[in-house]
Amino acid sequence: MKKYILFDHDGVLVDTEHWYFKAGERAFADVDLTLDKPQYLSDMSNGLGTWVQARSAGVDEQTIDRLREARDDYYQEYLRTQQIEIDGVVEVLAELSRHARLAVVTTAKRADFDLIHEKRQIRAFMDFVLVREDYERAKPDPEPYLMGLERFGATRAETLVVEDSARGLRSAVAAGIDCAVVHHEFTRSGDFSGATFRIEALGELTDIVRGDGLPSESSRTKQ
Repeated sequence: MKKYILFDHDGVLVDTEHWYFKAGERAFADVDLTLDKPQYLSDMSNGLGTWVQARSAGVDEQTIDRLREARDDYYQEYLRTQQIEIDGVVEVLAELSRHARLAVVTTAKRADFDLIHEKRQIRAFMDFVLVREDYERAKPDPEPYLMGLERFGATRAETLVVEDSARGLRSAVAAGIDCAVVHHEFTRSGDFSGATFRIEALGELTDIVRGDGLPSESSRTKQ
């Protein structure tokens, strides 16, 4: 039985991964560059940022700072105007909160997280939220999830991480915590071989957390 759940945020609780990429893509276009999606996903899985490709193209740091500000503005525009809900999340969190304590461990910036949750119910189910400003080393480093364990006062054995990205999975594995990877179309090409569970939807977590029945074989770890 798992008593604590540490949720990633983007791609797990809200559907924002695509829009973060689109914001970067739009910023690149401002200087007549194309943000290559496969390379972007590879860079992100290794804890690298959007701007690796810009530097490779010879863009100077002053311009990158300007593009970063533009990307952040574009992203917040998308957060205000685009559909980012994932069906059934609130209902699943309500059910899981009957069996475990919940928290969010995210690489999202505080300003973005607060904007997303101005009018949403998700945060009400969480004991705490750790955003990017709360720790020094981002995923795939284990620090964010180790900090989550510390905040809960939890052991690794009684905790479950829920992720959708290879970067997040590597962080959980490095922290020594079981990880359930939920399918997300944007990040599906990642290496998830280290996952304890592969699930199609958050609703499958209930059986894992209660420990009274594991997901079906089709949703167990698979290549």
